[in-house]
Amino acid sequence: MQRYIIKRFLFGLLTIFSTITVVFFVMRGLNPADPTAIMLPPDATPELQQRLKVKFGLDKPLIQQYGIYLKNGIVGDFGESFRYSEPALDLVVERIPATLQLTVSSLFFSVLIGMIVGITSGVKRDSLFDRVGRQLSLIGMAVPSFAIALFFILTFGVMWRIFPISGRGGLDHFVLPVVSMSLYGIAAFIRLSRSSMIEVLKSEYVVMAHIKGVPKIKIILVHALKNGCIPVITILGLVIPGLVMGSVVIETIFSWPGVGNLVMVSIFARDYPVVQVIVIFISILIVMSNLMVDILYAYLDPRIRYQ
Repeated sequence: MQRYIIKRFLFGLLTIFSTITVVFFVMRGLNPADPTAIMLPPDATPELQQRLKVKFGLDKPLIQQYGIYLKNGIVGDFGESFRYSEPALDLVVERIPATLQLTVSSLFFSVLIGMIVGITSGVKRDSLFDRVGRQLSLIGMAVPSFAIALFFILTFGVMWRIFPISGRGGLDHFVLPVVSMSLYGIAAFIRLSRSSMIEVLKSEYVVMAHIKGVPKIKIILVHALKNGCIPVITILGLVIPGLVMGSVVIETIFSWPGVGNLVMVSIFARDYPVVQVIVIFISILIVMSNLMVDILYAYLDPRIRYQ
């Protein structure tokens, strides 16, 4: 088990390093726009623009910039924001709690509602509840989150004025963005947990438990649920990255002061240091979530540990 975890952890570190490298060269090497031209007024002199390049190290060759970035990054120095003139790391750290609140809340509702509806649909196959659940899951997976978010804003924020449509405040500010982010995850968990539960209920040991007269609720909760959850665990590795990346769109639409909103502003402003720190944060979050899923999967299915 330890060897399995160490192997997954090393693959995660390699993934983070590769992502940082690709984003660095894409942002700086393949992007023709000059960030100093955005920071300075149109009538700025070439001398002033050159001094700004020297200040941020943009006058050096790209490979040398990359080496300096890695060297400084080891000690936690990820550069100064071009737009805000503050350490890029501090700017991102300030926004992390807002993004984690949104992402964790959406994941919680996705798992809770999706598993309850999916397992119930699998147990009550072809019932009215099952048919409604399947239709909702199809809608949730077919409609993009930004379209759902805009629909919620128009309906519940503009027409009926039930919930606020921007900013981060009380619990009512969480409703629309969390529901918008959760629907795809709920749909995914409904579909997979339903199909998994149907397969488990057909297995021989479950049929034997029925023959022995074991109560149905005990069969579902004790015998079927654990094995039925094994395939569902794997989808966490897809839903969590989807929620993290979806937060960029949702935070922008609802003006949520999180990392996703900051990265959109920073991309348009060519604020390389901030974008790179956000990429590191998102990479770590996704790698750690996948590592957690792998460990949980290995715990539930001992065959994985010995492969």
